[in-house]
Amino acid sequence: MVQSVRSKKARPHDGRAGELGWDDSLYGENGDGVQNGGGQSGGRVHDGQVKERPRRRRRVLRWSATVLSVVILGTAGAGYVYYRHLNDNLKKGDLNLGEAKDRAAAPTPNAAGQTPLNILLIGSDARDSAENQKLGGARDTFGGAPRADVQMLLHLSADRTNMSVVSMPRDTLLQLPKCTDPETHQVYPATTSLAMTNDSLGRGGPGCTVATWEKLTGIHIDHFMMVDFAGVVSMADAIGGVPVCVDKNIYSHTSTGHGSGLKLKAGTTSVKGKQALQWLRTRYGFEDGSDIARTKAQHQYMSSMVRQLRENATLSNPNKLRNLAEKATEALTVDKGLGSVAKLYDLSTELKKVPTERITMTTMPYVYVGVRVVPKEGDADQLFRLVREDIPLDGKNTKKKPVAEKTEAPLDSDDKIAVQVQNGTRSSTLAPASGRASAVAQLLVGKGFTAARADSSTLLSEEKTVIRFPTADLKGDAQRLAEVLGLPLSSVQQSTDVSGVTLVVGSDWRTGTEYKAPKEDNTTPESANILNGAAKECMKVDPSYSW
Repeated sequence: MVQSVRSKKARPHDGRAGELGWDDSLYGENGDGVQNGGGQSGGRVHDGQVKERPRRRRRVLRWSATVLSVVILGTAGAGYVYYRHLNDNLKKGDLNLGEAKDRAAAPTPNAAGQTPLNILLIGSDARDSAENQKLGGARDTFGGAPRADVQMLLHLSADRTNMSVVSMPRDTLLQLPKCTDPETHQVYPATTSLAMTNDSLGRGGPGCTVATWEKLTGIHIDHFMMVDFAGVVSMADAIGGVPVCVDKNIYSHTSTGHGSGLKLKAGTTSVKGKQALQWLRTRYGFEDGSDIARTKAQHQYMSSMVRQLRENATLSNPNKLRNLAEKATEALTVDKGLGSVAKLYDLSTELKKVPTERITMTTMPYVYVGVRVVPKEGDADQLFRLVREDIPLDGKNTKKKPVAEKTEAPLDSDDKIAVQVQNGTRSSTLAPASGRASAVAQLLVGKGFTAARADSSTLLSEEKTVIRFPTADLKGDAQRLAEVLGLPLSSVQQSTDVSGVTLVVGSDWRTGTEYKAPKEDNTTPESANILNGAAKECMKVDPSYSW
């Protein structure tokens, strides 16, 4: 039984330091072989062949970026009745429960009219069934509010040549947006202090987790897919196991009862079921015992699953394929826009276009604040910008393709366009450039914008110079201003924070009378812990946990 998308009574956190996976205190770390959970993972779609009746023969779709997406494989050969049955298995929820002001704008199509796809993949720690309770432990939490302890954004490029996966540590502290539960209509106010991001799921459902991501990253999210404990286990069984590798014997267990219970011999072992879940949830025993090490193990698992499905015929048996479809659709909760097998199938035709070596898995750069983490200033922004602007994280073909954007005619002549100029040159390392608003306002007057005025009452901090306008009828005026100053059209943004056309001079234009766009650095920050989807690795085992 898949968890409801409704919110339930919240549970307090355990206060443990910066863990990326399911909360240790909630899983009964008492030596029963089940411990804290996986944080991030990634993967992709696989080639395969489904052999049915000759007239129904078709290719098995490649596997998408994580175990959540395995459902797509299970749709290839279903008859109509079974198709309806699989549709009924799927749980569905609203995509975004946040306010309009917190939502990210849809991306502009590229020159070929293509747009990227962004799918938020969520791992829930729900205790809403006997099976989930058995796997999750901590009986006193049964029926409590679920948490989004695994959060990964899958970005499929507009031209379908590459895929990026960005994981967020579950201990990330953010200001959560206002969300409204679509079933109970309960309103969860925006938090004024920092809260853990995985709490977002308990504020109305996965649509609030989507709203949280959009507010933080500015990335428009098209769909979500969510799976629970039991779903991870059942799908691992259905695909026949995943090869994983350790460089030493490992037993994830401590004298105080901590550890996942994972016990493997050195070398490669095919794990499935509960053992697969143990691998994804192991922290004690891998490398230095940190959550970064656990993240590496999760990425290794997903990459291995990609290769395993490509290299053998595990899913060529129709019975195994149907079993996978059954288990996966039972485990999944998706947004209403993705709420049918047919739509999942259509999505898979896009995902299957990406070669394994063009999948890049990353973790949001972060820094510790006490026992929790926050996005790392600069590096996290850089990672989000690359995804937002559809720039590959693997460093290949990073040159932006021209965007065919329609410009609109201004309402007035230049001398009648009222422009307010503000100084936004302050940065985290530099004080604001003195008199910048007045200097640029005078520059505009000299270019014919005689209604331009400096607003010296406000000192802002903008990395890039931007032109904002409040209503659609002023877009043409704002674009005309950008044209005269030589600013890119991407700098023109609609915003309810301004009352008229407003030019904010950013830290990229601290001096001079001519705007020169800075050369952008389109490299992925090293702190994002990059892993290529085709990489083969063995996890290093802490000798203290070897046997």
